[in-house]
Amino acid sequence: MIGIAPQEWKTDLPEFCEKTRDFYAGKMDKGSYKGFSGRYGSYAQKGGAASMLRLRMTAGCVSKEKLAFIAKAIRAYQVNMVHFTTCESVQFHNLDEKSVCELMEQALDAGIVTMGGGGDFPRNVMCSPLSGVEEGEYFDVMPWAKAAGEYLMTFINAEKMPRKLKVCFSNSPANVTHATYRDLGFAACPDGTFEVYSAGGLGNNPQFGVKVAEGVAPEKILYYIKAMWLTFRAYGNYENRGKARTRYMQEALGGAENYRKAYQEKLQEVLASGEQLDLSREEVMAAAGMKEKQGKTGDGSSASGERVLEQKQPGLYTVIWHPIGGQPRPETLASLGELMQSIDGTELRLAPDETAYIINLTGAEAEKILEATKETAQTKFETSVSCIGASICQVGARDSQALLQACVKAVGEAQIPDGALPQIHISGCPSSCGTHQTGPMGFRGGVRMADGKAQPAFVFYLGGNEVQGKETMGRELGTMFESEIPSFLVKLGKEIAARGLDFESYRTQYPDGIEKAAAEYLA
Repeated sequence: MIGIAPQEWKTDLPEFCEKTRDFYAGKMDKGSYKGFSGRYGSYAQKGGAASMLRLRMTAGCVSKEKLAFIAKAIRAYQVNMVHFTTCESVQFHNLDEKSVCELMEQALDAGIVTMGGGGDFPRNVMCSPLSGVEEGEYFDVMPWAKAAGEYLMTFINAEKMPRKLKVCFSNSPANVTHATYRDLGFAACPDGTFEVYSAGGLGNNPQFGVKVAEGVAPEKILYYIKAMWLTFRAYGNYENRGKARTRYMQEALGGAENYRKAYQEKLQEVLASGEQLDLSREEVMAAAGMKEKQGKTGDGSSASGERVLEQKQPGLYTVIWHPIGGQPRPETLASLGELMQSIDGTELRLAPDETAYIINLTGAEAEKILEATKETAQTKFETSVSCIGASICQVGARDSQALLQACVKAVGEAQIPDGALPQIHISGCPSSCGTHQTGPMGFRGGVRMADGKAQPAFVFYLGGNEVQGKETMGRELGTMFESEIPSFLVKLGKEIAARGLDFESYRTQYPDGIEKAAAEYLA
């Protein structure tokens, strides 16, 4: 296996602590500090009075050992805000200068790396959260995602990297990690190989990825990662930060077919170089702890309910937990982490829609987890996705979390039945951290003029789809005042419920119904 041991990053920490002291002492400006601290997975929050720390959870896996660290940190440092991100990592918020430095070092001792969590570096590798336990998956891609994550850490100090490099793995056409439109995506096929997609991404200039390879053996994936870096070095616009993302290469090279040829040329260079990047299946499975995970069996107890999934392993279950906005109460998360220490073979898996899954449970264990995670979304609409928002993020335009809370409150008070409204996606700015562009309904932070003044508003998107083979960007329909969005959703929910339909059925039977309901709110 090719990687870097977490403890090896400790040599970088003194410089971070020195610069962080300078920032809080007023000796370093916000922009300079942001450019420096992102490499360490930390940013100053809006206002500059507190810090956040992003804990990388490769492939969205939070082991019992990592949960034990999180629980201990929450209690020892009185962490009052935690966020599950859409890149399957965990963020601590509202940290002071001393806490962020100490937690960064203590995380390394627990096997949790923060390096490269921000800035121009490979981001947290994402993976279908139920990989390995999901009925109907093509194959378990989790071990390969973890191996890719280890390898990508060796690029932290590489030159000429894109502004972000997001790599993900998908175990089925559900495509929950958006493998077909990330910087580099590996989509599982029924025959145990991967299709590889490259140069995709949301945000400004959104692009679906280019399929650059198919029939790729999992043991060969590192060659494709190396080729991605070389392609960007050769053709990426790393001098213009606004265009320093892989998706801009499609246009720069004159289209998808030219990009595919350019990538293939770099791939052939890697294959011909003699560098040995083949993975050993045995080593990959061992490193992923597959033997231990596959050894657990049911004990005859059972569990059922809307938040319980039967795994493909007989007698084992998964519990679904979705804190609204991806923000669990720290006390609840700490207590869950402590409870899970006594359960063999379990772990927490994070999803791109901010859902957490606790896997490999007997029926009796599932009942205990259900009780520990009672504070959870109760409807499809309540599982809606939001980035951290402008109250925390320096670049955010609007407070997406506040909008989500207002919408959940209004829809709940109106008693809109479950299913009448979909999972909506909210981003505070054009970066699309809330994936508003491919949700069935999306909102992106902005402004709208009223009486000559700029007022808080969100651009409304309709009709996005993330499913492989059906990928669609939502249509931008106009801008709504932030204050009126809850009213719009209540009106739409009542209209759909009055017809006895769910959201998808309504869209099918009344193709222009949502646009008509939105018309009076849009400009």
